[in-house]
Amino acid sequence: MWFRLAKELGMSVARCQLEISSAEFGEWIAYQALEPFGDRVADIRMGTIASVIANTNRGKDTPPFKPLDFVPWVAGPKQESAPPPPEAIAAAVFGINLAELKANGTKQIVIRRSKS
Repeated sequence: MWFRLAKELGMSVARCQLEISSAEFGEWIAYQALEPFGDRVADIRMGTIASVIANTNRGKDTPPFKPLDFVPWVAGPKQESAPPPPEAIAAAVFGINLAELKANGTKQIVIRRSKS
């Protein structure tokens, strides 16, 4: 909340924490619960405008748009993804090509830390 408040007031978080008492900070939290502010609320407002424009111009067979269809941080339907294969993990983490090692007959891999 400190970062949102500092942005709203146009000051750094450190300055905001120095100048605002805990009582006032509590009031800001209560105010934010009643009257949300910040970029997320602005995104929803802009999504409302975009949905009105899109619905005005949509075809007869197109389903109506909702404001959240135009909000970038709202995720669509969650898609199940399979975990990455061991080869991809080994390549990403250790830079090891497991397929090549298996083809060469390597049965054990020893990873040592560097002395830095």
